[in-house]
Amino acid sequence: MVKKGKKEKKVKGAEKTAAKMEKKVSKRSKREEEDLEALIAEFQALDSKKTQVVETACPPPSPRLNASLSVHPEKDELILFGGEYFNGQKTFLYSDLFFYNIKKNSWTKADVPNPPPRRCAHQAVVVSQAGGQLWVFGGEFASPDGEQFYHYKDLWVLHLATKTWEQIKATGGPSGRSGHRMVACKRQLVVFGGFHESTRDYVYYNDVYTFNLDTFTWARIAPSGTAPSPRSGCQMTTTPEGGIIIYGGYSKVKVKKDVDKGSHHTDMFLLKNEGKEGQDKWAWSRMNSAGVRPTPRSGFSLAVGPNNRTVLFGGVYDEEDDESLEGDFYNDMYFYDMVKNRWFTGQLKGPKTEKKKRRRDKKAEEEGAGGEPGVETEAPQEPVEIVKEIVGEDGTVMTIKQVISPPSAQGGASDSESEEEEGSKAGGAEAAMVEPCPRSNAMTTVKHGILYVYGGMFEVGDRLFTLNDLYSVDLHKMDEWKVLVEMDPKTQEWLEESDSEGSSDESDEGATGGDDEEDESDDSEEESEEGEENDHPPVKPGEEYADYLSRTEQYWVKVSRANMGPEAKEKKVVKVARAMAKVLYDGLV
Repeated sequence: MVKKGKKEKKVKGAEKTAAKMEKKVSKRSKREEEDLEALIAEFQALDSKKTQVVETACPPPSPRLNASLSVHPEKDELILFGGEYFNGQKTFLYSDLFFYNIKKNSWTKADVPNPPPRRCAHQAVVVSQAGGQLWVFGGEFASPDGEQFYHYKDLWVLHLATKTWEQIKATGGPSGRSGHRMVACKRQLVVFGGFHESTRDYVYYNDVYTFNLDTFTWARIAPSGTAPSPRSGCQMTTTPEGGIIIYGGYSKVKVKKDVDKGSHHTDMFLLKNEGKEGQDKWAWSRMNSAGVRPTPRSGFSLAVGPNNRTVLFGGVYDEEDDESLEGDFYNDMYFYDMVKNRWFTGQLKGPKTEKKKRRRDKKAEEEGAGGEPGVETEAPQEPVEIVKEIVGEDGTVMTIKQVISPPSAQGGASDSESEEEEGSKAGGAEAAMVEPCPRSNAMTTVKHGILYVYGGMFEVGDRLFTLNDLYSVDLHKMDEWKVLVEMDPKTQEWLEESDSEGSSDESDEGATGGDDEEDESDDSEEESEEGEENDHPPVKPGEEYADYLSRTEQYWVKVSRANMGPEAKEKKVVKVARAMAKVLYDGLV
């Protein structure tokens, strides 16, 4: 009882602190947001020139993170909206809208009149009413230099049947924020948490709002019980019984002037409406789940899968000290069974290489076991994991993991084998099973039991890699990842802070997301970089990798240090240097 009382006081204290900080941040950020409102208005004026819906077949969207990826309720389509991209000098925000055709593996860009202003870190929820609706709330806009932020508190709906945007103007909603979470629960949208940031201050929330889809009205609810502490980026899922589960998240607090300390939350709560039909009587309760929980992390992605299970993918764990911040990125999966209240890890089985069932009599088994005299039966081989280091245009290394499956058994299948064996008769073909590289802030969703993962980011030293690849995995089979859109290293652009201002306006094709007003590309930069690889130490005829590394390691350490910056730890610099040497060696031998 004593511990419970302390926790309640701690949470209430955090809520009071958040309320004070909100007033403080509100005053300081008001002037900043007024400046950004003028910039947002300019973009809106450009978008207002669109008078009709124009749908155009297009390549995959440009690299981005913190967008929203949703499923169409009536079609085999995914819907991608918004997001952000940072090229080292400039931040780009998007309001573009893409549809991905699952069956055709093709993209279509929809230019729709009067869209919401450009944003990232918003929330989008699909409901099936009126031919399908995509509801979007909140998010943020950043100045091009990434120093100022505008947090939205607007609510929009995209009518999928007519492809028209509509802004819903209703009072009493949440304050401006990003990193919040929103779900559809019965006939309501429920919003929880998030944060608001200005140049010098920030505040995290743990408040709860509901939006009635019938009356189009907001209401702030005050659940009883102990609420989660203020946070952003948590898991928020509706249960089969109509409750809402909150797991994890991230928040930070100031420990001293100009020093913040981040917290990766791993606690779990249930928000439930205990009132009778038509009555709101919400209550918080802490959950103690069984099984193997995810390791602490932020920036993970969540989707609701089949069989009342949610799937958590990727994320990053930041190791912080007073002077540096280093992150460990993940590409693992965790499942949470909402019925059993249990976590478990998602392990891929790999593509089928052997027959599952053999309906043969004893005599046939004996004959098959005989084989040729003197020939030993090989034991099943384990999949082999290969880590590839891909060097970008500027020499920075990207890590891609691959799991290479062993060759399947030779020979055909008899007619007496069951139907379960169909599709597994690879007959000696070697199948390569790839997986998404570790990342955070990816976009995920599930359609027909298949998980789709799009984009996101990871870091190498001081450089940020923003992705635009697309992967899928069947959550029923859990056999292998499929690459629907590959990441092209040549699309990766990074401009160092020391680069000239003029260069920041060049070759922005990867950052514009197809927006006409930003579509200014310069191919001369790419041409000038051709042949860079030839400047690296060549491999001598017959030289082994160990000898090549011994001879050239100091050169690669200098290249790695120049790329990662003086603050990078020596151990990581050497690791990246060796990876770069290995990539060049493999490419020339």
